Amino acid sequence: MSVVTPLGHDSDVFYNNLLEGVSGISEIEAFDCTQFPTRIGGEIKSFSTDGWVAPKFSRRMDKFMLYLLTAGKKALADAGITEEVMETLDKAKCGVLIGSAMGGMKDLMLCGGSDSVMIPIGLGGFVACRALSQRNNDPTKASRPWDSDHIICKVVGAKSVGTFCILWFPQKRGAAIYAEFLGGSFTCDAYHMTEPHPDGAGVILCIEKALEQSGVSREDVNYINAHATSTPAGDLKEYNALIHCFGQNPELRVNSTKSMIGHLLGASGAVEAVAAVQAIRTGWIHPNINLENPDEGMDTKLLVGPKKERLDVKVALSNSFGFGGHNSSILFAPYK
Repeated sequence: MSVVTPLGHDSDVFYNNLLEGVSGISEIEAFDCTQFPTRIGGEIKSFSTDGWVAPKFSRRMDKFMLYLLTAGKKALADAGITEEVMETLDKAKCGVLIGSAMGGMKDLMLCGGSDSVMIPIGLGGFVACRALSQRNNDPTKASRPWDSDHIICKVVGAKSVGTFCILWFPQKRGAAIYAEFLGGSFTCDAYHMTEPHPDGAGVILCIEKALEQSGVSREDVNYINAHATSTPAGDLKEYNALIHCFGQNPELRVNSTKSMIGHLLGASGAVEAVAAVQAIRTGWIHPNINLENPDEGMDTKLLVGPKKERLDVKVALSNSFGFGGHNSSILFAPYK
């Protein structure tokens, strides 16, 4: 696995920072944003492509491509796929769609996501949507999933960028196996361009289909990495959907990686999947920072507090719900 995030460019560094409750949100330095009402975000800093991407490509490519290439090559290296090994691989058996591997059509998968919108037009677009926090004087407190202090914004935490890659790699090659991908689902409720369905119908359907496709009972799931973008419109609806699907399971723990890195947009699901896998690997789940005054109607017993917690993860669920009602839920478990 590998990541490029506001909290580090290595999956272990990234997760250790999450466990310590470090926020990756800070003042934007990439360009002059003094004319914008939002001047904070989750920037990628101290990033280098040295040794991973040829200089001539580094000068020409957009950042999201550089993030993806660098993280992808690091993930290959982490799985022991050197240039020598690459020469021996049957490229027809290599792919980027996890379903191909589950169907037995592929042996090697490189999967992930990348995004980079930390540019004036990207910031301006989300400002125009009234979707960003204006907590410029206290950036680390901007992203507040499930907290009643959402200010006036739909999405708190500005924009972050990142990528991750994970390999579906056969045991016979001797690669380290971090977790087992059990399955997942994709749904689209098409209720509204930006708002989730009031009853959480699309989210509930997505989670239930993921459980069914994976052959997992709801009692088996004891950790959820929630989508939870720090939006008044979305946080409580997702929480209610989780209660609908899993009940008041006293063993269930729920957190939001976005409390520390904001919304990574096209890379968010991939990076948060790494967090879920790292929870399985380490036996630790990261805190929910900035959860000081929970939203009305929420029972915080399921939510991880301000400090990391020990947890023997049986099955982990990672949720990602995008604009337009695009929903995804995937499940991981310890490899046995």
